[in-house]
Amino acid sequence: MAEQIQHIEPAAAQDLLSIMQDAKSAGYRLGQICATLVSNSIEILYTLEKDNVLINYKFTVDSQSPEIQSATAVYPYAFVYENEMHDLFGVKFKNLSLDYGGTFYKIHEKTPWNPEAGKGGTN
Repeated sequence: MAEQIQHIEPAAAQDLLSIMQDAKSAGYRLGQICATLVSNSIEILYTLEKDNVLINYKFTVDSQSPEIQSATAVYPYAFVYENEMHDLFGVKFKNLSLDYGGTFYKIHEKTPWNPEAGKGGTN
């Protein structure tokens, strides 16, 4: 089994789309996207893979009015992860190709993993 190498790279939210475009051009596939609430921000991790090398780009957005560009223009299947983050954390994705508008999951509580979402803006 080949050794797997992993990197975590902090990145600015406004650079997400160009980072995704460069990665795809270099032959990387989108492996996963996840989020977690940390203090007053949400950390979003986009994991890209090529030849057993993982690059994790970490983007940080404000937890009260979280918004970031969608990766669906480059990786269309990112809509699944991004709709999930919208429902669970209240993250808004600009230019999301398939937007369920907060109804991807049928859940009792709006943005259960980030109750602060929307308090600083609209949700």
